[in-house]
Amino acid sequence: MATFRAIEGLRRQAGRLACLALLALGMSFPGAARALPSHAEVKADFQSSDIRLLDRRGRALDQVRTDFTVRRGDWVELDDISIALQRAVIRSEDQRFYEHAGVDWWSVLGAAWDNATSKSRRGASTLTMQLLGFVDEIHQRKGGRSIVRKFDQAMQARELEQQWSKTQILEAYLNLASYRGELVGVDALARVMFQKRASGLDLREAALAAVLLRGPNASAPVLTQRACHLLRDLGQPQDCEDLGDFVQGALSRRAAHWADSVQLAPHYARLVAAGLSGKGERAIRTSLDADLQRFVTDITYRHIQAMSRSHASDAAVVVLDNESGQVLAYLGSTGGLSDARDVDHARALRQAGSTLKPFLYAQALEQTMITAASLLDDSAMNLESGAGQYVPQNYDKQFSGWVSARTALASSLNIPAVRVLLMLTPDAFVRRLQALGLPLTQTGDYYGYSLALGSADVSLLTLTNAYRALANLGGYSGVRYLPGKDERPPTGERVVAEGAAWLVGDILSDRQARSRTFGLDSPLSTPFWTAVKTGTSKDMRDNWCLGWSARYTVGVWVGDSAGASMRNVSGVSGAGPIWHDVMSYLHRRHGSAQPPMPAGVHSRRIRFDRDIEPPRTEHFIADTGADVVRLAASAAPPADARPRIRKPAPGTIFALDPDIPVDNQRIVFEAAGLAGQSAPDVSWKMAGRELGEGGSVKWLPWPGRHRVELTDKKGVVLDSIEFEVRGGRR
Repeated sequence: MATFRAIEGLRRQAGRLACLALLALGMSFPGAARALPSHAEVKADFQSSDIRLLDRRGRALDQVRTDFTVRRGDWVELDDISIALQRAVIRSEDQRFYEHAGVDWWSVLGAAWDNATSKSRRGASTLTMQLLGFVDEIHQRKGGRSIVRKFDQAMQARELEQQWSKTQILEAYLNLASYRGELVGVDALARVMFQKRASGLDLREAALAAVLLRGPNASAPVLTQRACHLLRDLGQPQDCEDLGDFVQGALSRRAAHWADSVQLAPHYARLVAAGLSGKGERAIRTSLDADLQRFVTDITYRHIQAMSRSHASDAAVVVLDNESGQVLAYLGSTGGLSDARDVDHARALRQAGSTLKPFLYAQALEQTMITAASLLDDSAMNLESGAGQYVPQNYDKQFSGWVSARTALASSLNIPAVRVLLMLTPDAFVRRLQALGLPLTQTGDYYGYSLALGSADVSLLTLTNAYRALANLGGYSGVRYLPGKDERPPTGERVVAEGAAWLVGDILSDRQARSRTFGLDSPLSTPFWTAVKTGTSKDMRDNWCLGWSARYTVGVWVGDSAGASMRNVSGVSGAGPIWHDVMSYLHRRHGSAQPPMPAGVHSRRIRFDRDIEPPRTEHFIADTGADVVRLAASAAPPADARPRIRKPAPGTIFALDPDIPVDNQRIVFEAAGLAGQSAPDVSWKMAGRELGEGGSVKWLPWPGRHRVELTDKKGVVLDSIEFEVRGGRR
């Protein structure tokens, strides 16, 4: 016992001498006078590895990682850090933290003694001394174990203790320390490894966090042993039970699993973050509305789940403010319902379908090539193109005969649209679409006449903004992702003539005009004023619904992530209901009125020759229009005109699909001009064999070139055509 007391006395005396020696050396060491950053400066310089996205009112929307070297969360005040973690760290790293002034001399001497008398080596750095390695550039350099560096570290630690409070030192240490792998700071540690905030860490979680500070890369068994030892020191030995499984589970979590994070707009967050560079602000206020974003997400998920059996597994929605161009809601995919949840379908290129028709008619109207009352022939047509014959068809495979431009656009008839493009030329139409911000990269010759039916690829975001130009009576400007310092609308460029844009909006809001295709009661009808257009791409791969009210433009895309064809899904049944629900939500507290008729547009009561359409009040641009709309003399059939074959068109080539039963691929022969004659008065013949009587018959096809004849009851041939059937089996 006497020997032990003597040794202890020598250690204390040596400690006093060491203190005096280090103090004297430190006072003469030039590094001791070096200025240290303040706590406020260190905190201000701390940067999260993520940018947090806020909505227009400052509410959390999402976050996106921008620094992939480390994973940091937010700076956490000491009052918001678990007391259990504070206890565990102090017990493990610096037991006399609240007693020393930056250097624990007893630990220094104890470490020196142990290093001299045994093979084990241990350090004596206090939390303050370790913190210097995070905040002082000199102490961040490697190779810091020299005696001179230790003297400097001790003196700087004393200086730091004089400038900072103990609370500030412990807070900064816990926020700047590296725990494991890329995890830096207590917020990242708690959210990733324990899936909670730092304030909620219990003693077992705190013990693991504390031992990670000393051995961030230690194995799970070593960490378990050290954590159990620390738990015993803290008086909680019972927490060692099943500790190994707990440690293994915590270590297996990755930084991608960020707990307690709002994820309302992940695709929008990445889009906005991609436009930011440098450190700058880490909390960005965007133009989105969190309440609207939640509603759009929920209602879209609900509709897509209901359509899951139709191969409609994904959707995207964009909501724009008409005046400012700000994005109010942005849904890039349906998340877990999608096979490609990370793909931003709002920016993915998809075939436009009939959604380009409003721009086509607007261009023809402003150039006075047509009026809303002009009659267009919806009948079979063949067009020669570089790739062969182009034979457009309507969605329902039927023809309507002569229809007004209003009816043709509102009811989305395909063949009249192609006839309008024939007047404009594809090149002129491509230039107009490009001026509206649509990403068409080829010339008109590349797209051909199929451009009238939407053969070009566009994105939902650009298409919705192009529709916004129609809502703004032809004024185009880009979308805005962040609210500006002022809320003044951007200066736009007039792309569409004001009168033409208004007239297209009037047509697309006309419930009667679209009833031919969509009926009077459909999701396109709203109790307030809206203009809306649907579209379906080739083979039903893409389904669209876009429209606007007085204040908002809403675009919806529905489809399958893999590009599979949908079953029995059209614009009015797929994207239409989502569009309707979003528009209804936007106008739940206020209505929508049609914009006033602009100067240069006038109204006139008209009637149609032969009562092709009912009389109505129609709107015209400039001096166009007449009281009676008549068919051209060349278009009006003479009184003695004979019946003719209307369908199929001459030279049509049919391709049989070997995977579909032939009986389900029957070809329909249809006659026109039967006025004044009863249907049984005509017959259909092929190769001398009668196929049937009446205005239309169905024929079971076989491969080869064929000639079909339409005859009267006396056998006189009234009309005939030739066509070809390819494929199938002979």
